[in-house]
Amino acid sequence: MTEGPEEHLTSEELAERKMRFLFSLRSRGVTDTRVLTAMEKIDRGLFVRNVFADRAYEDMPLPIACGQTISQPSVVGLMTQALAVNPRDTVLEVGTGSGYQAAILSQLARRVYTVDRYRRLVREASELFRQLDLANVTAFTADGSHGLPDQAPFDRIIVTAAAEDPPGPLLEQLKPGGIMVVPVGQSDAVQALIKVTRTSRGFDYEELRPVRFVPLVEGMGSE
Repeated sequence: MTEGPEEHLTSEELAERKMRFLFSLRSRGVTDTRVLTAMEKIDRGLFVRNVFADRAYEDMPLPIACGQTISQPSVVGLMTQALAVNPRDTVLEVGTGSGYQAAILSQLARRVYTVDRYRRLVREASELFRQLDLANVTAFTADGSHGLPDQAPFDRIIVTAAAEDPPGPLLEQLKPGGIMVVPVGQSDAVQALIKVTRTSRGFDYEELRPVRFVPLVEGMGSE
């Protein structure tokens, strides 16, 4: 099993850290019981490596391989809450990263597909999914800006990198009544988290909060 920060803590210290972690989530607006339960069950410490392992339970983004980040836990919680995942839903995640967000979604959805442009991230996340016995998550190496047409349509789509606009191919792969949560902005300094709902008339857009994500880049990564 991958070593997490709990390897260096007593059980009491670990329990206190996790209690503070959940309190921090609630205090920042993550109130959905199913989301909180999923975030309690999936140990963020397993997804944070090297020198940052001891900061796994802090509410902050942290660097991971390939120049990417693992998102701030409260943002993961708020995005997941906004996605309003139902137990029978099929979810697409664009931007696997560490695998943490997909692991959270695995506790809420029937099926999760996650895609990243970096082979290394997909390989490492897939290994964690196997170790955690998350059999309903499948990770692909692909250009996420095009979605996964072969698996579409999706009940829910979550994008963990910022686009200038909600990508057209992803909108097309959203089922009627489906929800997409995506950060939108032209720079890393000015981004907004957007909730898109597909209706019979088109798409409804709701701005949720300011955020800061790495950019959504077309094409494949070099690693």
